[in-house]
Amino acid sequence: MNAHEIDYQIFGEEMQYVEVELDPQEAVIAEAGSFMMMDTDIKMDTIFGDGSNQESGVLGKIFSAGKRILTGEGLFMTSFLNSSSTKKKVSFASPYPGKIIAIDLSEKGGKFICQKDAFLCAAKGVSVGIEFSKRLGRGLFGGEGFIMQKLEGDGMAFVHAGGTTAVRELAAGEVLKVDTGCIIGFSHTVDYDIEFVGGIKNTVFGGEGLFFATLKGPGKVYVQSLPFSRLAGRVLASLPRGGKDKGEGSLLGGLGDIVMGDNRF
Repeated sequence: MNAHEIDYQIFGEEMQYVEVELDPQEAVIAEAGSFMMMDTDIKMDTIFGDGSNQESGVLGKIFSAGKRILTGEGLFMTSFLNSSSTKKKVSFASPYPGKIIAIDLSEKGGKFICQKDAFLCAAKGVSVGIEFSKRLGRGLFGGEGFIMQKLEGDGMAFVHAGGTTAVRELAAGEVLKVDTGCIIGFSHTVDYDIEFVGGIKNTVFGGEGLFFATLKGPGKVYVQSLPFSRLAGRVLASLPRGGKDKGEGSLLGGLGDIVMGDNRF
């Protein structure tokens, strides 16, 4: 194997974390801000790009880091190396309620496509790159733009999803239609495109967006029930207007604001 062969265990239900066990000189890479805890003698180091060693020289490292900017991530990632002579553990936490999914890239043909903010951590040697959309419709209306993340290698990678996770194994030619924001990721053999919902009533009053994703097999598809964008939208919608509460505890609620006005006595 090119990537380090790590052992792991996932803990928790709604707010999960993954504990990675490292043999001597084994390492794991992670997104900045995902670190939770670690044993002593684990060396933490900030690296340019993903540290997969697929790019050599200064220009190669700059290119590797530049790919991360295109996916909306930072220039740097963090490497955790077991510098001792015994096994050590390091843990990484999910950023919001949901599930952590373990992806064995050796079982995925060495490549897995996921939404750009799903990646949590991976064995050292896994390449975290970008996947450009070759279709204009997918890029303009797909919710993830022209670019998604591409995980390549033969090691373990871990992605995070919001809410409950659904996994569908699509047969050749089988099509699954999904809300664009609910996609976690899919096998590289899956064909991904965007389809217009259609219909005036659906478009104007449906409340589900104008487009949904069509995923065509063969391959495995991972879907989340609570995208972060949906969670953030609900939180923003519930924030007090003008610094005052919305009256959720009253029978009138929002109607009370209209009747009573902004002044409360």
